[in-house]
Amino acid sequence: MLKPIEVKALKNFRLRLKFSDGVEGEVDLSEFAGKGVFTLWNEYGKFEQVHIGKSGEIAWNDEVDMDSDAMYMKITGKSVEELFPTLREMAHHA
Repeated sequence: MLKPIEVKALKNFRLRLKFSDGVEGEVDLSEFAGKGVFTLWNEYGKFEQVHIGKSGEIAWNDEVDMDSDAMYMKITGKSVEELFPTLREMAHHA
């Protein structure tokens, strides 16, 4: 299981992430800013409070978080099947 080991807020609702396998990159989250629970980021200082949660999620507080696997896929361009090859095997046996 790939885990984020570093996260840093950048300008314009971007994050810099580093994962346990050495993959590093930036993710643009500006499309979420100001929508739903992400209205929290309307105060930009709240966006800058990003951290890695207890379960490896990218979090801002107990109510606002994002899945780190989705961010890994954005950085690497990998598909769900590439990231989790056992899912393909499970689907063939279902």
